[in-house]
Amino acid sequence: MNYFNYYTEIEDAFVRRRGKHLFLSPMDWALMETWKEQGIPLHLILRGIERSFDSFESKPRKRSVKTLLYCQEEVEAQFAEWLESRVGANPPANPETDKADTSFSPEAVREYLKHSRVALSELARSQNNDSLSEALTRAVSILKEIENDLDAGAQLNTRRLEDSLTSLERMLNDALITAVPGDELSATQNELKKQLKDYRKQMEAEPYNQMFNNLLLKRLREKYQIPRLSLFYL
Repeated sequence: MNYFNYYTEIEDAFVRRRGKHLFLSPMDWALMETWKEQGIPLHLILRGIERSFDSFESKPRKRSVKTLLYCQEEVEAQFAEWLESRVGANPPANPETDKADTSFSPEAVREYLKHSRVALSELARSQNNDSLSEALTRAVSILKEIENDLDAGAQLNTRRLEDSLTSLERMLNDALITAVPGDELSATQNELKKQLKDYRKQMEAEPYNQMFNNLLLKRLREKYQIPRLSLFYL
């Protein structure tokens, strides 16, 4: 299993069980990011989706499943059982996550890095906020260093590269949160709280907060046109 298929495998499983195509919402994507950050293995999520739909289909209902959040409780129950079963056990080697190689070609990765660097550079020049502009400029500089290493013959290790890109995204996220005016940030947070009101009671505090923060960052990145850097978006 390609490491970068984490999201697409979840989406495909959900769409397949739902029975007809449905674009996942920003809220669903935020939930998937939360599962990934929690370290929930893909096979547990797929099992949770399958069992959620099995349960749903065992009882005739008028409404259909429209959101991945329907599967959230079962997925986290599967994860909790899995963690309990591993107490005291030595973690096995995971050939999936240890793999350095993926289907990405060096040429495609170089082009992606260049495209991201140019976009961030243009955004940095257009920014009025000094702290955000500085963070964007730092990200541009680091991306250029990575490009130079690859051009000099460094071996492409996409897993390590993904770690570096994730670190850059976190730096930009922190700068973005600081740069957004307080009243604008509060208004966006209040809007999301209303949107997630029905789900707040169904979720534990930690995954809810992670999903809320992921959705908040997604909303702000889109507004300020800050591109994602993960190789998942290649």
